[in-house]
Amino acid sequence: MDRTEIMQHLIHTSLGELTRRADFVRAGYHGDEVHLRGIVEFSNHCVRNCTYCGLRRDNQGIRRYRLSPEAIVAAAVEVAAAGVATVVLQSGDDFAYTAGDLAGIIRNIKARADVIITLSVGERPLSHYERWRDAGADRYLLKHETANAELYARLHPGQCLEGRLSILQFLKAMGYETGCGMIVGLPGQRLEDLADDVLLTRRLDADMCGIGPFIPQSGTPLGRFPKGRLGTTLRMIALTRLICPRIHLPATTALATLAPEDGQLLGLMAGANVLMPNFTPDEWRGAYTIYDQKAQVDLARALSVIARASRRVSGMKKESELYATHA
Repeated sequence: MDRTEIMQHLIHTSLGELTRRADFVRAGYHGDEVHLRGIVEFSNHCVRNCTYCGLRRDNQGIRRYRLSPEAIVAAAVEVAAAGVATVVLQSGDDFAYTAGDLAGIIRNIKARADVIITLSVGERPLSHYERWRDAGADRYLLKHETANAELYARLHPGQCLEGRLSILQFLKAMGYETGCGMIVGLPGQRLEDLADDVLLTRRLDADMCGIGPFIPQSGTPLGRFPKGRLGTTLRMIALTRLICPRIHLPATTALATLAPEDGQLLGLMAGANVLMPNFTPDEWRGAYTIYDQKAQVDLARALSVIARASRRVSGMKKESELYATHA
């Protein structure tokens, strides 16, 4: 499928037809299993000043926090104890945690829990990624946000899309499983850009791609712009599934924020096969304000969505324990 064909599907193919096709492909490649990834948002400090993100450096309207290394390890062990096989350590681009700090955290988690570790801590020197890989990190998430280089530069002052993509390629070459991702409905985004996002995801050979709607956050330059559309976001999930059939696609928290009743359920029906419940300590869970009114998707809520979709949790040995504990 080329750019023109993707654009035609975005405009003309009915949402129901597109999602049915994507769901059929999802079932063929991944079955009915939904993978759980437990997120620990360990810091909302960020050195960047991205125009859409509530964590941006100049935003004075949020309560900042950093978890101690001991607290991060404890939260990750809690993820494993809950029966979730993957922990995602996520933060802003916070250089207060040195490469050595995070390497130590990774080693301590691996020593205490049988869990896959995914990092999502932004852009760092390449040597940091090498050190974390050596410490035992398995995956790395670095959303590209948009395939339009000019739009990317406007959204990310002082950064460039080419640099972002080169990091993703470096991570892939190092042996990380890599995740990219896009925001649907960004101010200034064109239909051509959305098509290019799908094609870029294929070109990157990403293992995972997070696709969520734009949701404005007060205190940012884009805080007054309208939200992205649910239908367009679902179309992008479906098209990405059709073009990248083996990829893992989460039904994102942003979908749950945009459509609290059924956003994630519709994401699963459009071809997604991952949910990412939040295990950040309760005291700080509401402070990771990347956008306004961010939904709090805990494990119980994720399990409910899976049940409503008539799917099952990946790893059947632990599924009954998950439901019994979090019913």
